[in-house]
Amino acid sequence: MEKYDVYGIGNALVDKEFEVDDQFFLDAGIEKGFMTLIDENKQQSLLELLIERYGLKKRAGGGSAANSMFALSQFGASVFYSCKVANDEAGHFYMKELGDHNIETNLGLERPDGVTGRCLVMVTPDAERTMLTSLGISETVSVDELHYEAVSQSRYVYVEGYLVTSESAKSAVLDLKRHAREAGVKFAMTFSDPAMVEYFRDGVNEFIGEGVDLLFCNEKEAMLWSGTDTLDAACEALKGKAKQFAITLGAKGAKLFDGERYMDVAPHHVRAIDSNGAGDMFSGAFLYGLSKGYDFETCGKIASLASSLVVSQFGPRLSPEQHREVLERLGL
Repeated sequence: MEKYDVYGIGNALVDKEFEVDDQFFLDAGIEKGFMTLIDENKQQSLLELLIERYGLKKRAGGGSAANSMFALSQFGASVFYSCKVANDEAGHFYMKELGDHNIETNLGLERPDGVTGRCLVMVTPDAERTMLTSLGISETVSVDELHYEAVSQSRYVYVEGYLVTSESAKSAVLDLKRHAREAGVKFAMTFSDPAMVEYFRDGVNEFIGEGVDLLFCNEKEAMLWSGTDTLDAACEALKGKAKQFAITLGAKGAKLFDGERYMDVAPHHVRAIDSNGAGDMFSGAFLYGLSKGYDFETCGKIASLASSLVVSQFGPRLSPEQHREVLERLGL
């Protein structure tokens, strides 16, 4: 019996966002547009520099899969989320950010000592997000965080590509995928970031294995993974490993493949301020549509509108009212 629409697993991170200029990346030797893992001490030094130079714009609960689970829960889906946070101030803040949002988790009142993961999100005037992440205790996510009963009671399992950077998390994902297959639960994943495809290709391909039921990625990730230089060629390569997929194209909308045919999703033209969380929202909103039995085209419309609202503000998540607005505007 299905109790959950989606079971997700990912890195629990607290985001700190800053508005920066391109010169900052040159000064600090940071690769723009990518997520880069750094150690806690280096991150702290950069955090102090960012606060001094630009001032903190926003602090929010984050993590790719967590953002998607949040969106799912706010739209009205039933979800379970596995992650790991420490018994520190950031961990308490993270739990508060999940709050009363219909998100069941593996987290109890007793949490281990350590440091909760955090991510410095730097947004440039072109709305591009660049991230510096210190995983903290999330680096030790393992099979211990899995809840097999909840997996068996779900329609989809959803995995973020960022988990390929940790050996214990990678083992957990592979075990999770095996269990999902045995229980007849569909497996969905996102590439998460171009850096995962470019620098952790072997791990990403381990996640994919013989194939996945549903894959989310953006245009750059699709072409990096496939080693092609056109979207059409990338789509053909993806069809060999994903039964269905959705490729976000930024201001150009999205391209979907439902297993039989391609379809294009029209964009919503907005003034983009911050692209952080746009892909997470797209995945979450799309999975919500699937949970309600909508066809791919309708799911794409929900996802496109919701992600357009995310990029027109700071932070990776929408308010409860904005989730309702999306469905009302689409007459759903």
